[in-house]
Amino acid sequence: MKVIKTTIPEVLLVEPAVFEDARGFFFESYNANQWKELTGLETVFVQGNHSRSAKNVLRGIHYQIKKSQGKLVRVVAGEVFDVAVDLRQSSPTFGQWVGERLSAENKKSLWVPEGFGHGFFVLSDYAEFLYQATEFYAPEHERCIRWDDPEIAIDWPLDGEEPLLSKKDSKRNAFSEAEYYE
Repeated sequence: MKVIKTTIPEVLLVEPAVFEDARGFFFESYNANQWKELTGLETVFVQGNHSRSAKNVLRGIHYQIKKSQGKLVRVVAGEVFDVAVDLRQSSPTFGQWVGERLSAENKKSLWVPEGFGHGFFVLSDYAEFLYQATEFYAPEHERCIRWDDPEIAIDWPLDGEEPLLSKKDSKRNAFSEAEYYE
């Protein structure tokens, strides 16, 4: 496993060691000992989620203001543009974002730590997305920031397409009106 710091150092891109031959492939998607050795983090995952989304679906930017979730995310079918937004007011990267392409083909994962908002846009015909979370889902604490907020200015690879949003994501807050972490 190789761990790469992104432009926001706490957000990590994980490249697994993949063993391929004529039969297919094998890789460890997570190993607690390697994770701790490479990141210094002792991460405990308490919930795993699996979603499937159609092309042009945009989910996010979601976070829980209390019971903040760290997420290790990856794609097992298709491709997405995955985004983490720093919502920690005391951080030097507050309000900044980082985006990575995750796909079944590249097998990369992204670590989105506690204190960040998260979202993704589906680039392929569909995508299946796996989330491992450090805290249980708590809908009473869930918040959502506009995916197209001009203050954050995420450069989504929309290619002129209008994203498909859920009702929840259509009723989102502007970044300037959002609740933040300390």
